[in-house]
Amino acid sequence: MPVIDQILADGTHVRVEGAGRPLVLVHGVGMDLTMWDPLAARLTDFQLIRYDMIGHGSSPKPAGPYHLKDYVDQLLRLAHALQLKEFDLLGFSMGGLVAQGFAVQHGNLLDRLFLLNTVYRRSADERAAIARRVIDVGNGGYPASVDAAIERWFTPTFLRDNADIVGDIRKHMLGNDLAAYAAAYQVFATADAELAAVVAGITTPTLVMTGSDDQRSTVAMAEALAACMPRAQASVIAGQRHLTPIECPDEIAARIRDYRAPVDAMQGRSQHG
Repeated sequence: MPVIDQILADGTHVRVEGAGRPLVLVHGVGMDLTMWDPLAARLTDFQLIRYDMIGHGSSPKPAGPYHLKDYVDQLLRLAHALQLKEFDLLGFSMGGLVAQGFAVQHGNLLDRLFLLNTVYRRSADERAAIARRVIDVGNGGYPASVDAAIERWFTPTFLRDNADIVGDIRKHMLGNDLAAYAAAYQVFATADAELAAVVAGITTPTLVMTGSDDQRSTVAMAEALAACMPRAQASVIAGQRHLTPIECPDEIAARIRDYRAPVDAMQGRSQHG
C-alpha cells in the first residue's frame, strides 16, 4: 500500500495511504499521526489521511494561545489542499472535539463522522481536574502527569503485556514541546464547553464510541452526546479504557465498517442499477 508523506503550504505534516473512500484521522492531544498505525493496518480498504495537528509532531508549533478555530481551520485547509469533496472523519479525544467543530461548520463535506473516546459537557469536578493538569504542565509536574495518564489510558492487562508499546508512548509524550503542548491542552480543556451549545446542529450521521472503563471520556458523555445529535448513536466497547485505537484496533475497525455497511450497500446497488 503506497504511503505518501507531505508538508502542505501551511506546514501541516500529512500522510496519505491506500485507496478507497477517504477517511481523515485526527489524533489526541500530545500524540501525533503515528498513533493511528495499529488502526491504519486494519483499514486498508480506505484511503487514510492522517496529519499532525498544530503544536504536534512535525506540524508548526507557533506561540500560543491556540483556539478550537485554529484546529478546525487547519483541517479545512487540508481538505482543500487534498481536494476532498466528501470524506469520513474520525477524531480521537481532543481530535474528537476538532471533528465536532469541523462538522458544525463544514458538515457539507462529510459523509460519516466517528467520534472516539471524546468528551462532552464535563462536570465541575472533571473540569477542575483537567484545569489542575494544565497547571501541572507549567510547574514541573508534567512527567508525573504522563505516568498517571498512561495508567488511565490502558487496561492493566495491556500495560502488563505490552511494555514496549507503552514505553514508546511514554517516550513520545515526554518528548513533547511543553509550550505547544500546554497551548493545545488548554483547547482540549475548554472546547467541550464551547461546543456544547452547537453540537445539536450536527446532521452528519455519527457514531460516538468510547470504552466502558474510560475514566475521562465516559460512557455517560458518549450517550449524552449521541442523544443530542439528530443522526447519531453511541457504541460502548466493553472492558476498554481510553487509548482504544492502540489497544483494540480490530474492534474499532469493525465498528467503523459496520456503521458504513448500510450506506455502502445502498451505493453499491445504485452503481449497479
